Amino acid sequence: MKPAPLTDYVSKEELAALMRPSSLRGAWIVAVNWVIIAAAFALAIAWPNPLTIVLAVLLIAGRQLGLGIIVHDTAHHALFASRQTNERVGQWLAGHPMNTSLAKYRSYHLKHHRYAGTPQDPDIGFVRAYPILGESLRRKFARDLTGRTGVRDLMRELRNFDLRAQWPWVAFHVGLFAVLALAGGWWAYGLWWVALLFVYPAIVRLRQIGEHGVAEERGDLDPRRNTSTTVAHWWERLFVAPNHVHYHLEHHLAAGVPPYRLGEMHRLLVARGYYDGFSCVSRGYADVIRRAVREPVALA
Repeated sequence: MKPAPLTDYVSKEELAALMRPSSLRGAWIVAVNWVIIAAAFALAIAWPNPLTIVLAVLLIAGRQLGLGIIVHDTAHHALFASRQTNERVGQWLAGHPMNTSLAKYRSYHLKHHRYAGTPQDPDIGFVRAYPILGESLRRKFARDLTGRTGVRDLMRELRNFDLRAQWPWVAFHVGLFAVLALAGGWWAYGLWWVALLFVYPAIVRLRQIGEHGVAEERGDLDPRRNTSTTVAHWWERLFVAPNHVHYHLEHHLAAGVPPYRLGEMHRLLVARGYYDGFSCVSRGYADVIRRAVREPVALA
């Protein structure tokens, strides 16, 4: 059955308003991510104790994902009004610190939008098996939180390392270490790597599950059946769902809508009954985990 067009629920004028970018709001998102990263390092350096260090690592990991989401949004040219600003900010203030090529990511990611949920979807391997047994999900998160996933991914990056292309990534790390050393906390540089190797992979996995792992029917053409949105609490937005990334269904409906307007779009669609009859909205990430787990099959 062909899905109902979005314009049955949102007028063309309303959709045009939703898709209108604001460079000021885009700059605010970028600034907030870097301010939180700076504040996390400052917190650990000013009051070094186990609690502040753990909090700093969690904040940094969440904003590492935030930088990745900035790459995603600028790949769609959806963060700033200027195409050139999207390209430059996305690459230099988000892509290079995360060792990501904006151009390569865009090529890969647009295939995900084109083939979402189908065998041609380049992301299908991350979510194909869901829902899974609780024991299996625990093992996956255990691999993430013990560093096995992060070290594996880092080794893959290092095997493909090319200084001519990736010197800005090296320069970022040299600069980060220098700034922290000048601030009297050279040791805090390690928090970036602790966050990246031990926490960031678990956050990425949780995001992937919430976006497509709990979808009703991934192979269906209707985005309400192959994609999900998570209504996140404020602490979830701080630590695991930065930059409005939890409104993923809305993003798939209209990829050109800037992230800072996705919440408005979600509320409009809720009010007009777009989601009625579909199980495509999770209520927080505890609900995502609940929906991602299936009961074991009872033996006859």
